[in-house]
Amino acid sequence: MINDILSYEFLQNAFLSGLIIGVIAPLLGLFIVVRRLSLIADALSHVALAGIAGSLYLSQQVLFFAALNPVYLGIASAVGGSLLIEKLRGAYRHYEELAIPVILSAGIGLGAIFISLSKGFGSDLIGYLFGSVSAVSRQDLFIVIVIAIIVITYIRFLYKELFALSFDAEYAKVSGINSRYIQMVFMIIVALVIGASMRIVGILLVSSLMTIPVAAAIQLAKSFKSAMIYSIIFGELAVIIGLVSAYYLDIAPGGTIVITSIVILLVVLAWKKMQGGRNARMVKGELV
Repeated sequence: MINDILSYEFLQNAFLSGLIIGVIAPLLGLFIVVRRLSLIADALSHVALAGIAGSLYLSQQVLFFAALNPVYLGIASAVGGSLLIEKLRGAYRHYEELAIPVILSAGIGLGAIFISLSKGFGSDLIGYLFGSVSAVSRQDLFIVIVIAIIVITYIRFLYKELFALSFDAEYAKVSGINSRYIQMVFMIIVALVIGASMRIVGILLVSSLMTIPVAAAIQLAKSFKSAMIYSIIFGELAVIIGLVSAYYLDIAPGGTIVITSIVILLVVLAWKKMQGGRNARMVKGELV
């Protein structure tokens, strides 16, 4: 397979994109999980679906959109959805969680409308829904690299503020942290990562890569930074094993990446249970 990667540009694009996404998706996902905002990734991915479907539909009607990469409109839609979620959360201060299902429903509704209006782009849409190794272009790889730089720069310079907002929002506000601005930028970056990941993982499955490796990591981690490291390791393992499996089995990579993530989580949970049982026996032996 290494020879194939060296020979074919589309495989190079897919694996390089996958390796980068395997870092930034769980990295950002850790902050999402800690802040109990996991469903936001689902909502934004469905808004991105509406943008992709809209772009594919417009490409049949308007010459300009025929030459435009649908990923751009998908990312723009996800960013717009993230801003709307923040606006709605502000309008419903005591029921902030309402904003998520509202935007998610809007994304599904618009996506369904564009799909029903279109003719003959079903095969193109499948690649965006579940990911495709062969569909990742050099342009897609460039988008992933740019977004990865944005994500890492954002976390690098605002790590302390994000950490404070994640664990004690009230203290962060009292400390003078501009929580509204940081939260707004955070939501936009989540949308960008979802847009960047849709080609590899697929729109319907991208939220899984942002949360399942984190779910496995927090079972083992003893600190926030160690949870970050474990999340990235598990994310990379899921992407590498998933892409290799998808290539040899000729199936959508999104499904194999997500199933690999779940297997990793189950292995971690089983190992934790075994460790807990062994520790309990050791304590019992000491008492006896």
